[in-house]
Amino acid sequence: MAEAGLFKRRTPGEPLVYSIPAHRSFADALAAGLIAEFGRDPLSLARGRILLPNNRAVRTMTEAFVRASGDGLVLPRLIAIGDPEIGERIGGALDPLDLVDEIPPAIDPLTRQMLLARLMRAEGEGAAEAMRLADALARTMDALAVEEIPASQLIDAVADVPDLAAHWLHAIERFRDVVVRWPALLAERGMIDLADRRSKLLHSIARRWCELPPEGFTIAAGITTSAPAIAAVLAAVSRLDKGAVVLPALSDTRAMPPEEWDALGPDDEGRGEESHPQYHLKRLLHRIGIAREEVRPWRRGGRVSSSAARGRAVINAMASPEFSGKWTRLSPPERRLTGIKTAELPDPATEAQAIAIALREAIESPGQTAALVTPDRELAARVSAHLLRWGIEADDSAGLPLSKTPAGTLLLAIADAAMEMLAPIPLLSLLKHPLVGGEGDERLAWLEAVRSLDLALRGPRPRPGIDGLDERFAAKKADIGWRKVRDAVLPLADSAGRLMTLAAVAETVRELAGSLAGDRAWQGPDGRAAGELLEAIEASVDAKAMATTADDVVPLLRGLMDAMAVRRPYGGHPRIFIWGLIEARLQKADLMILGGMNEDVWPAAPSPDPWLAPQIRRKLGLPGLEFRTGLAAHDFMSALGAPRVLLTRARRDSRSPTVASRLWLRLQAMTGGMTRDQRLERLALELDASATTEPASRPAPCPPVEVRPKRIAVTDLDRLKADPFAFYAKTILKLRQEEPVDAEQSAAWKGTAVHEVLERWFKEDDCDPAKLGPRARAMIEDESIHPMLRALWSPRLMEAIDWIAIEMEGDRAAGRRSLLAESRGEAEVAGVTLHGVVDRIDRMPDGKLAIIDYKTGQAPKPKAVAEGFALQLGLLSLIARKGGFADAKGEAGCHEYWSLAKRNGRFGYRQSPDKDEGAEAFVSRAHAQFAEAAAKWLLGNKPFEAKLNPAYAPYEDYDQLMRLEEWYGRD
Repeated sequence: MAEAGLFKRRTPGEPLVYSIPAHRSFADALAAGLIAEFGRDPLSLARGRILLPNNRAVRTMTEAFVRASGDGLVLPRLIAIGDPEIGERIGGALDPLDLVDEIPPAIDPLTRQMLLARLMRAEGEGAAEAMRLADALARTMDALAVEEIPASQLIDAVADVPDLAAHWLHAIERFRDVVVRWPALLAERGMIDLADRRSKLLHSIARRWCELPPEGFTIAAGITTSAPAIAAVLAAVSRLDKGAVVLPALSDTRAMPPEEWDALGPDDEGRGEESHPQYHLKRLLHRIGIAREEVRPWRRGGRVSSSAARGRAVINAMASPEFSGKWTRLSPPERRLTGIKTAELPDPATEAQAIAIALREAIESPGQTAALVTPDRELAARVSAHLLRWGIEADDSAGLPLSKTPAGTLLLAIADAAMEMLAPIPLLSLLKHPLVGGEGDERLAWLEAVRSLDLALRGPRPRPGIDGLDERFAAKKADIGWRKVRDAVLPLADSAGRLMTLAAVAETVRELAGSLAGDRAWQGPDGRAAGELLEAIEASVDAKAMATTADDVVPLLRGLMDAMAVRRPYGGHPRIFIWGLIEARLQKADLMILGGMNEDVWPAAPSPDPWLAPQIRRKLGLPGLEFRTGLAAHDFMSALGAPRVLLTRARRDSRSPTVASRLWLRLQAMTGGMTRDQRLERLALELDASATTEPASRPAPCPPVEVRPKRIAVTDLDRLKADPFAFYAKTILKLRQEEPVDAEQSAAWKGTAVHEVLERWFKEDDCDPAKLGPRARAMIEDESIHPMLRALWSPRLMEAIDWIAIEMEGDRAAGRRSLLAESRGEAEVAGVTLHGVVDRIDRMPDGKLAIIDYKTGQAPKPKAVAEGFALQLGLLSLIARKGGFADAKGEAGCHEYWSLAKRNGRFGYRQSPDKDEGAEAFVSRAHAQFAEAAAKWLLGNKPFEAKLNPAYAPYEDYDQLMRLEEWYGRD
């Protein structure tokens, strides 16, 4: 192209617009064309300027010039027009100093959100909810500002839409109140909205360039936004003597006939097919003032491209529903998508594995590049992790939300631990954070201390605050680890649960982060971003006036961090990339993998506007909710222009089966079925699969007699007989299942708590009936007990406790005397030491003993006793017979379960397991059963077979160890 050719017009002032088709790499083609045009004179290229949509496009265009030049090159000025939706301001070259007095500065987005949140709180919203509503409100206000729609039109629009639901009327009324007051609030601060300022600057630039064209050439490239201000600038650029607009992936008349183009709309009511990938381009051309037929093709190609025939086939696949019937009339070459393959995988993990394999294979060819393009950031993170298997670092160029980075998670962990009053889970999450505890040997010692605290915090939650932790760690003998950590935790306790302003929260979190993590909290891109966020909040006047509650702090901080993307600096693999949709718009790789091709992912589900009903948006002339679907479809169409393309999707996600993307289904419908990469699908499934799958058999370990225990608890006989493997794991392997951290009060906890009450009642109150109730009430009202448990259990417990007091009083009157309670004892029985704790032993009037066991649940069923299980009371009688319980030696005259459970309409009952056979026979049978079991498994060499009697082995503590699911039922 000669210069005259590039800017040649048929008539002066005629708009000049080019289009680079979707099957070419936009940035590379543009760079190649401009270098070919101005390469002979290095300074002529440098005297020009290129307007680009955002800062990411500037970086993409810079890289394209570097690739195309081959050696040194003086670049033209690359200027971003800014994108308010991603928080970008207009480039400095379009914001001249001489407009400072004419156009006020823009209010900072965070400041604006907090100011709007203060207005929201006037209706009683909490701080976190007010900030969320303020964010949505700001987006709606920006939409009006971008489209230059005055707020006064809102009243007319509401009047033109009858029968709006009451909640919409309320929301619109609130919105109208804000937008009416908003200009005055901004004027008080001498500022305007960012979107409004951007529009004013762009209009000013358009007017200036019309009156005084800039020196050198001006190209507006890759800009597809049809906002009035941007359209005005593009219209001005297109009419400059040395100006042109270059659009991406505009369908020409050959690929998209005029009748299809005209059908896109908009119609007389302003409605059009917004979900179509060409709709936004048609809207832009209309505002520039040029017909599609006048748009010229860009003659230069890029480094990577596909065939024009495939590009036309893709455009055919994107046809509107009313024109999709033409697919049946297309010849096979016109429907063929050569170079595009698909892969359907069972789940997201396998999909990520397949994508990683495809990326790894692609770079086997020298010089070849490969890129994953996906709006699914979780999928991108999975792929990045899989690539590390081969030592390939490919960071997601779309970045991570600050809330998911190390620095962000540290701040959230600090806030969570403080606001939750040092609750176990938030506290341990903070103490285990990788930035906390120093480095090297210091970090190892810190983690050893934290592990000891982790074990001590198993079970129900301690009392809130530092005092509750002191009590728990002293009781669990974890003082050494706690002393190492306590000084670091103490500042958290000082701020725990306090009501503070948002600015005070930021200051507190910053100070705590510094004391816990030192300088490491603020290192790296995420640390700097976290520090800047806290600094901005602390300096904000509105944040100093925004009161927060403990429930507000964490969701509020997370919401602010979610809106901040953190990108790592350059340094990843030079030929493998992971792009978001914005990053991929203007560039291509030799292999483009479009991942996550499921509905509501690509395209994403439309985000509803909580302030303006869809009918109101339409009346105002705002883009509809489907507009973004059209943008996503355009991104998809452009990405299909790479030499090789792989489309992937997972058939189900973590919750349910998925539905393939409408874009995927269109390609499948037009082609009759795209080529599947079955080899890649198989590799992804088999890469980590075992060559053989051998299910485990029922375990039956048989250790030598000398290592078998010669000491057994009375409560372990049932386990030994019903599930010998579980007994083996517990007593020989010494394995115990730990309770979860911050566990709910379980049935076992209830039993322990009631036994402690009854023990103290016996030892301290001499079983005074008047004192049992108050003791039980003090236990149930302890602040460490969950309020829900207290409400549900308290009435039942107190009724059962009153029953125990009445029964004890009656037994005393009948001559029974309690000898001991919660007493340990042991005796040698059948060559083995048998030990246990008896809940209570009474001396009966005839001199014999009554062995009593308290149950907070139901007593054992007679059937279990008859089959040789639930013989615990009989075994305790054997110990008592041999004097194992010191002051309570003798023969048992009866055995009783005192259950606090419900029977016959009331809580509390007695049950005797020896009712049918008598106490003596019951004890004899218990002795025989115990002797037989001891001879087999403790003194003999019988294997400890798993689940020997499953009906009496209800506990699942060792099911995973015995690999139960692999063999149970196969025998």
